[in-house]
Formats: sequence, structure tokens, C-alpha cells
Amino acid sequence: MGSSPKIGVYPGSFDPITNGHLDIVERARLLFDRLVVAVAVNSSKKCLFTVPERVELIQEVLINTPTVEVSTFSGLLVDFAYEIRATAIVRGIRAVTDFEYEYAIYQMNRDLNQDVDTVFLLAVREHSFLSSSIIKEVACYGRDVTDYAPEVVNRALLQKFGHLT
Repeated sequence: MGSSPKIGVYPGSFDPITNGHLDIVERARLLFDRLVVAVAVNSSKKCLFTVPERVELIQEVLINTPTVEVSTFSGLLVDFAYEIRATAIVRGIRAVTDFEYEYAIYQMNRDLNQDVDTVFLLAVREHSFLSSSIIKEVACYGRDVTDYAPEVVNRALLQKFGHLT
């Protein structure tokens, strides 16, 4: 019998997905046989894009990445990870402040399910300042954000804010 495939889950609101997220996806997919980008349904954040819109954007961006799939989840992440037989949760870290928050979540997840570990990937320098909130703010004023997000995301943002028809 062969060993079970290594499955990673990369959760987030992805409102919208940025080049920083994509860098984490690209690096994480090399660590796992399968990577599930999991869009949070019940996020406490107020989102610009609906869950189906976020899933569609991510799928469009990752269309040529066969070992990566997009899914949604609600409830506890560790329960979703268990359902899909994930061995690890992937989290991106931009700065020390992210680490403190992520470490607390890691500890709770570990208490809830010791079979699912967490892998932290540090943001590369050019994405260490990047967040969905920042690119939404820039796009809100009609500015192009293709240096920070894929073109399809840029267009979706500019349309959402009424700068494109």
C-alpha cells in the first residue's frame, strides 16, 4: 500500500486574492501532493466580494495549477481540515505582528486536533506589506493594482467600485 497523499489547506477570506497570496500558494503547492485554497464563508470580516465571486476569481487565476483546488468552508478550520484529510494548515506571515496572531490560532488548532499541523510561510520582501485591504483602498480610487494582484482581480475591483463598465 502507498502512503496517503499529503494535503495542505490554505485558508483565508481572499477578498480579493493578491500576488502575496499567490506566492504562498505557489510555494505551498510544492510541499503537498494537493493544496486546497479554502475560502472562509463565515468570516467576521465585511467582504467586498461575495463568496462565489471570490471562488471564481481564485479559480480563474489558478486554472493552470492542477494540484491546487478551491473550496469553501464554514465553521472551524480544523474540522474542515479533518474532513478533507489535510495534514497541515498553511499560513502566510507578513510581519512579526502577524506571527503573534497566527501563533495563538495555531495553539488553539493544535489543542482541537493534534493530527493537523500548521506550516508558516514567510512573505517574500516584495509582498510583505501587501494586503487585500490595501489594494481595495487603492482600487476604490480608480487606480490600477496589477502590480499587486492578477489582471482579472484588478478588473473585478475596478468594476466593483464603478470605474469600469
